[in-house]
Amino acid sequence: MSNAPRPALDGVLEAALYVDDLDAAAAFYGGVLGLEQVIRQDPRHVFYRCGSTIVLLFRADQTRKPPGEGALPVPTHGADGPGHICFAAGAEALDGWVRRLTEAGVEIEADFHWPNGARSVYVRDPSGNSVEFAEPKLWEQSN
Repeated sequence: MSNAPRPALDGVLEAALYVDDLDAAAAFYGGVLGLEQVIRQDPRHVFYRCGSTIVLLFRADQTRKPPGEGALPVPTHGADGPGHICFAAGAEALDGWVRRLTEAGVEIEADFHWPNGARSVYVRDPSGNSVEFAEPKLWEQSN
């Protein structure tokens, strides 16, 4: 462990999930969730804005390829199996999300209140990733 002082972190800038099908991912994240598309580069990725965070959706098989000559030197990456992302939503908004998701034919996998009273709603995206919608108080610390 370093003895150097820890520099500040300002939050999570981006979060990545790995998907099987960019069209299905775009229909879910852009269509059902209504996130603003930032960029799409077939067949590799599609990125969305959610508040101050960017949601990166990659095809893992494409991100495991080394960058080509003249490309940005982004290291290879990828994951196997379902990932998880949680979107913050207020208590009133969660009822609206349950309605919107249900009307879009998305099955609600779980809808419950945590011991601290925060509510979470879970669904699966078309690639099987766990997508949660939760009240921000889920992670509030009590003194």
